[in-house]
Amino acid sequence: METPRELLQIMSRRLGLLNKDCCSVGGCNLSATQSHLLYEIDRSHNPSMQQVAETLGTDITTFSRQVQSLVKMNLVKKTSDPTDRRIYNLSLTPEGKMVAATIDQQMNEYLNEAFSHMSEFEVETLLRSIKLFNEAMGKSSNCCAPVKG
Repeated sequence: METPRELLQIMSRRLGLLNKDCCSVGGCNLSATQSHLLYEIDRSHNPSMQQVAETLGTDITTFSRQVQSLVKMNLVKKTSDPTDRRIYNLSLTPEGKMVAATIDQQMNEYLNEAFSHMSEFEVETLLRSIKLFNEAMGKSSNCCAPVKG
């Protein structure tokens, strides 16, 4: 019988979360981290760098390097906050919006194709279970903490 960890490892591989590049859009090769960054910036309204770093559970130094790579690719714009010059807000450039929308479309097509092999009841059960699991992980004292040992 497969352990929960084995099942999650298989799912991570199938979602491409372990690949160096998770997606390619218009000649831009993006890592899973960069893809997550675009998604979080897109779903928030001009979030600060600190807000997105906290949402993704990453340290600000690593996060800052990832943001800088997206700025160089002309996908993200970094502007200082008018009320506090020490804070930088992030937004997607028009090209960044196009890339984020394309990734979203590709992921939805992939998931819908995978769901097509399941009954409606199985899909609903799976999504409800993922929601429950996400909530349980959010209550865990180890959530978002690096694995020790």
